[in-house]
Amino acid sequence: MSAPTIKTTVVGSYPIPNWLAAYPTGQGLADATAVVLKTQELAGIDVVADGELYRFDITPPDTTRMIDYFVKPLENIRYDVGRADIQEFRNVNAMDFRKHPCGVVEGPLGEGMLNLPDSCSRACAMTQSTFKFTVTGPHMLSKTLLDHHYPDVRERCTAIAEILAAQVAELDADIVQVDEANITGHPEDAPWALDAINAVLDAAPGKAAVHLCFGNYGGQTIQSGDWSKLVDFLGGLHADHVLLELARRDGWELEALRDVNPNVGIGLGVVDIKTNVVETPDEIAERIEGAVMTLGEGRVTYVNPDCGFWMLPRTVADAKMRALVAGRDLYEGR
Repeated sequence: MSAPTIKTTVVGSYPIPNWLAAYPTGQGLADATAVVLKTQELAGIDVVADGELYRFDITPPDTTRMIDYFVKPLENIRYDVGRADIQEFRNVNAMDFRKHPCGVVEGPLGEGMLNLPDSCSRACAMTQSTFKFTVTGPHMLSKTLLDHHYPDVRERCTAIAEILAAQVAELDADIVQVDEANITGHPEDAPWALDAINAVLDAAPGKAAVHLCFGNYGGQTIQSGDWSKLVDFLGGLHADHVLLELARRDGWELEALRDVNPNVGIGLGVVDIKTNVVETPDEIAERIEGAVMTLGEGRVTYVNPDCGFWMLPRTVADAKMRALVAGRDLYEGR
């Protein structure tokens, strides 16, 4: 059978197996990672990820550590955050849903103990499938910090981008995906954030991708906004493709996405991760067909969930992956 025209992939996170949380050991983490990768392979996913288990920490286990994993190892960040720091952060913070800073920048940022190449190589060695490694982007990370060193958020963002780019350049993943979940609610940041994000994308040895969504915590949308305000930003990304939240939004913004630079492929969100209801293959095929009719042939290069699976039960996440593949196959007549 010929290779599919539209590939299936996940966004990144996967529910932490209960047995790993109950008995967290190094061998247990390796076994869990192998299980997550194999589960995707058995479902037929074309581009797999490690479920972001490379960030696993038992304290606490109910988070993907999308921020802490990247920020806490860095040099010149203080993590003992007091009441005065929290109040200062709230006075200057543009992340309405986050009330506490992840840390306080007190000097020039350095990579410290962050070691993405090591984390990537351990996961990559467990699969022979096309492998994707996910990295939280510089815009998102910069917005979580209280800064006592850099004059503004742009310079802080640039400093973080330089650290990430140096490590991304050494990753052995087929695809490096940068996750940015705050800029959707702050499109005014796009003009200055673009250069920093592109610096990370340009460092990827293979293909580069960007995932953007409107947030997910407890099945709740965190950011308000719409894709029409980010068309120029999306088209300016040095990415092979972008993975966008669209299933939850019923595809009403597809017309605006027609104007995105055609050199950037669309990763179409066709699986809603904010519900336990599993889509049917027919529903997914219809979403793909509708998007292709609106965007044009060749514009949809991937189909994917809207966001990561980490807050869903494993049985639901697994069923949604199988439906994703079956729906793509139904659309392509496979």
